Amino acid sequence: MLHLVKLAVGIASLDDLAHRQQTMMDGAGDGLDGTRPDGRPWLRTRMFPRRAEEILAGGSLYRVIGGMILCRQRVVDIRPDVREDGAACALVVLDPQIVPVAPRPMRPFQGWRYLSAADAPPDFGGPTDAGGTLPEALRRELAGLCLI
Repeated sequence: MLHLVKLAVGIASLDDLAHRQQTMMDGAGDGLDGTRPDGRPWLRTRMFPRRAEEILAGGSLYRVIGGMILCRQRVVDIRPDVREDGAACALVVLDPQIVPVAPRPMRPFQGWRYLSAADAPPDFGGPTDAGGTLPEALRRELAGLCLI
């Protein structure tokens, strides 16, 4: 299984991401062309993943928020699309459920990156959970100190 990791630009927290996606699903998007696939959250990215089939076999999109991988959403579909300016792009359709993961530091980068299943941070709430009930800010701080 293969995943994607992408910066959540302009997002400050998991609550902010959830609110932004709910606004998108409710149809009050922020300047996008209104193509809302099946009422699910989505994003556009300039480059189409060549390994899309591997991602669609159960992969997720992991989000970097404030320098840390903090959550994931299952990728439901990846399809060719066209931006408002006529440029080709990829439309990545996501499951609405945002799953918090063990925070992991990650430096800024452009676009997206592949993330192998072996390198993906574990979900909170599993048998290896180390603080899933802690507030997000505290989890970030502890992860930054390499304590969780």
